[in-house]
Amino acid sequence: MKNNASHFSRRNFIASTATVAAGLSLGGSKVWGAPAYIPHLLEPNSKINGVQLGTITYSFRSLKDQSAEATLQYVLDCGISAVELMGDPAETFAGKPENPVDRRKYYGLMRAERDGKLTADQEKEFNELKAQGEDYEKQLERWDKQASLSKMETLRKMYNAAGVSIYAYKPDRFLRKGNSDENINFAMQAGKILGASHVTIELPREADYTLKLGKMAEQNGILVAYHGHEQQHPEWWDVALEKSPNNAMNMDLGHFVAAGNLEPLQTIQQKHQWIKSMHVKDRRNPANGKSNLPFGQGDTPIVEALQLMRNQKYTFPATIEYEYETPEGSDVISEIKKCVAYCKNALES
Repeated sequence: MKNNASHFSRRNFIASTATVAAGLSLGGSKVWGAPAYIPHLLEPNSKINGVQLGTITYSFRSLKDQSAEATLQYVLDCGISAVELMGDPAETFAGKPENPVDRRKYYGLMRAERDGKLTADQEKEFNELKAQGEDYEKQLERWDKQASLSKMETLRKMYNAAGVSIYAYKPDRFLRKGNSDENINFAMQAGKILGASHVTIELPREADYTLKLGKMAEQNGILVAYHGHEQQHPEWWDVALEKSPNNAMNMDLGHFVAAGNLEPLQTIQQKHQWIKSMHVKDRRNPANGKSNLPFGQGDTPIVEALQLMRNQKYTFPATIEYEYETPEGSDVISEIKKCVAYCKNALES
């Protein structure tokens, strides 16, 4: 999967991105001491030679403030001008009750229980967190019935005024199987109001549910793009795509490689008309352990894929998804800026 057309080694390529990453900091508002969301002030631009670089706001999941306002600031600090917006900050902005459960602690205890390593004290704490979660679900059910779309337009205007567009929306829960038609319509209408061309969801196992979502997307004037992890293979989306012209793909390049697929670039070429956005991360292939790594250190042909998008004038965004472990002495924003710089360098080479 090496780029034979490249005139420089991967090591030199990575080194050259360091300078670009340093330059990206000039786009952040903190250099100037002014809030980045002031309309048209220091607007970012991460569309490079026709390819829109974006990020999914899941990339900021470990940062303390998960509000829509803080998320916008993170995006601006990374020099990014377009996003796949996760549902939680948008829905909270629209009035959804905040989750009182410490999710990092909850999932840590869940792993300990699964591995049979839960102490008596941890079991008590885990049960308390479960009870909090059950009470929160009841609060959400009450909010679902009176949720309003009006704040979504305010959110879109805030992001757009700062120079950030929302090309995809991943609702927190409303598209899942078992939801009412009202909730599904709410999620799709929210995506459309936010300016997204598509909402994203993990590809359901039930083909009939992709038919339902596709038909409802037709009625709402939006697309549904299905995401995958290591289940992905070149024909994985075909049944859903046949169900409705409003069903589409949210391919994940890194997971695709980690799943052992040998020709990701060929799949992009063959399926590009159905790909509405593509997650970009660097993972190793199965023979090398599948791990998530900083861009340029894994087996994922990020450079080649971006250059293919540029050369073929594909219009779908490349969505940076930050999943590798933050190196000691660094932070999430700095690492995402390195990812942006790596991709920018690829598109300018």
